[in-house]
Amino acid sequence: MKKEFVVIGLGRFGGSIVQELVQQDADVMAIDKQQERVDEFASIATQAVVADTTDESVLKSLGIRNFEHVIVAIGDDIQSSILTTLILKEIGVQKITVKAQNDYHEKVLRKIGADHVVHPERDMGIRIANNMMSNNVLDYLELSDEHSIMEIKANHLLEGHTIIGLDIRARYGINIVAIKREKEIIVSPQAEDVIHEGDILIVIGEDDDISRFEKKMLN
Repeated sequence: MKKEFVVIGLGRFGGSIVQELVQQDADVMAIDKQQERVDEFASIATQAVVADTTDESVLKSLGIRNFEHVIVAIGDDIQSSILTTLILKEIGVQKITVKAQNDYHEKVLRKIGADHVVHPERDMGIRIANNMMSNNVLDYLELSDEHSIMEIKANHLLEGHTIIGLDIRARYGINIVAIKREKEIIVSPQAEDVIHEGDILIVIGEDDDISRFEKKMLN
């Protein structure tokens, strides 16, 4: 069976999610208050609907509770975002992901039951800053306020060293969870695996520890 999603709010963030989910062969109901935005996605989404999602009767009539995952991507209207999330929770939606505008918005969303809160603008800013500050950091995913996953490109200083020889876990408190080598991905690499220049190391750990590793081992 295809996975079924609802995306509420068809701005840049919500619209990009709709397009990606459809490309991944999911069924997507796209909802927005503005007719022109809905028209834009009518030929992309499985179903595109003009609706006010702060009205509980409207959400019930659309059968939203039957979808396994609802993404609330409402833009600048924090009140609508909060009220929509609250109604979704009350009518029994299984999983709710919400875009937050700021930390205060996130606190409220978590208190009313949002399962996952994202800060796309902030997170993208952090990614770009990390990429600008280091030639070795290729990508970044924040797991919590203090923990992240990073893709770090191995340079000539790591060439020929084994994971156990570098003693990364003991010295820096981080773990290499995978190595990407051209088209090959080595998941859960062994201690004896050798690192080569150009390998992409996918590391997980505290931000300060990853930064310490990146500065001391790669510069």
